[in-house]
Formats: sequence, structure tokens, C-alpha cells
Amino acid sequence: MSVAAAVIYAPVLAVSLIASPPHLTARSWLFLAGTAVLQTGYFVFLLRAYRIGDLSAVYPIGRGSGALLAALGGIAILGERPGPAGLAGIGLLVTGVIVVGMPARTGQSPAPGAILFAVATGIFIAAYTLWDKIAVTTVGNPPLLQGYAALAGMVPMLAPFALADAARTRLVWHRYRRQVLGAALLSPLAYVLVLVAMTFTSVAAVAPAREVSVLFGVVLGRRLLGEGGLARRLTGAAAIVAGIIAVTIG
Repeated sequence: MSVAAAVIYAPVLAVSLIASPPHLTARSWLFLAGTAVLQTGYFVFLLRAYRIGDLSAVYPIGRGSGALLAALGGIAILGERPGPAGLAGIGLLVTGVIVVGMPARTGQSPAPGAILFAVATGIFIAAYTLWDKIAVTTVGNPPLLQGYAALAGMVPMLAPFALADAARTRLVWHRYRRQVLGAALLSPLAYVLVLVAMTFTSVAAVAPAREVSVLFGVVLGRRLLGEGGLARRLTGAAAIVAGIIAVTIG
């Protein structure tokens, strides 16, 4: 996905840089390299969580905890000050993540390892969100360049994993080429839009707002993968979405 996305967006980046050449300092390059490291960690932990846990549990926990930690980081590190609605939203986020992760009466509960990996994923989400917020505001890196740096940086860092199991990598490419190309097109585009939003909006609002997708993750986990605990996980995901809306408003 990283290789395909780097190829797809290279012409777009080239046109952008020619039209508006950025002034890059040593600090700019540091933030370009750092986002690649953080997003590589995010993908590694996310995929490990998916390997041992359900999509409908891992996705809400990872995205919800990431939104929560990013909002708290915006308060503690960037000096952002949410109002009462924002604070209530943070509480709803915490509640939603707990509900999604708690054991079900039927005995179908997320594996402890999956929860740990999902929370680790959330930590990386918060870290790269705050890092990139500083990059596109304080440092002045263009959002498209900052987003592209993650793609280009992930290629050499993830290549050893792909090359170590070359047969499996080729199999995935042949069987799921359409999905890989779809993710390569949509995932970077979505995050570049987030970076653009963070140039003029607080991270405490943007980071939670992008996680309304948790409801879709729960529904798709049930419909496409046959995962259980739908009612409980929908309740937790709904609390996460309600918290996201409250944080955005507040």
C-alpha cells in the first residue's frame, strides 16, 4: 500500500512543490522523518491487533483511544482549552472504549493481547497527530508534503517485513490488488485532508472528529466478518461517536 500510494501521489506532490516551493529547514526535515517513524509504528501495531482480535473491537478501541489521547495531548502540550461539552465528550470517549473492550455475557470478549495492541495503536495515533499538528502549524510544512513523507518513509522501513516473506507478499498483491490500490488512494487522501484541517483548527477538535468511522467498523465487522457482540459494541461505538461530537463542539 505504501509503495502504491507513493507512486500515485508523486505527480500530485511534484505539481504542488513546483507551484509553491516550500522553505525547508533542518527542523522541517526532522518532522518529515518523524511522521514516517510514528506512522510505521501505528501500522505495525494495528495489523498485529487485527491478527488476533475482531475488527469490531480493535478498530473502536484503537481509534477511540487515539482520539482521546490526542485531545488530552492538545490540552497538555499545545495549551488548547475545551469547554464543558469538550470535557464531557472526553468522558464519553473513555466510557465507549471501556464498553467495547469489556467481556460480553456470551463469553466472546476481545483477546487481552488484541486490546493491548489496539491501545498501543491509539498511542501512535495520538503521537503522530500531535507531531503533525506542530509540523503543519509551528514548523510550516505543507500538509501534502507532510502526509507524503509518511508514505515514502514507510516503504524502506516496512520493506524488510515484505521481503522476508516474498511469496506471501506476491500472493497478497495478486489476490487483493484492487483493495491495495483502493487503500493506497483513499487512506493518504483522508489524512491529507486532516492535516489541512489542522492548519486552522485545534487538534482537540480535528482528531476526535475523524473517528466517526468507528460505527462503520463495528457494523462491517458484523456484516462482512460475522463477528459477535454487535449490540454491546455498537453501544460503545455510539458513546465514542457522541464523545467525538461533544469534543468537536466543545
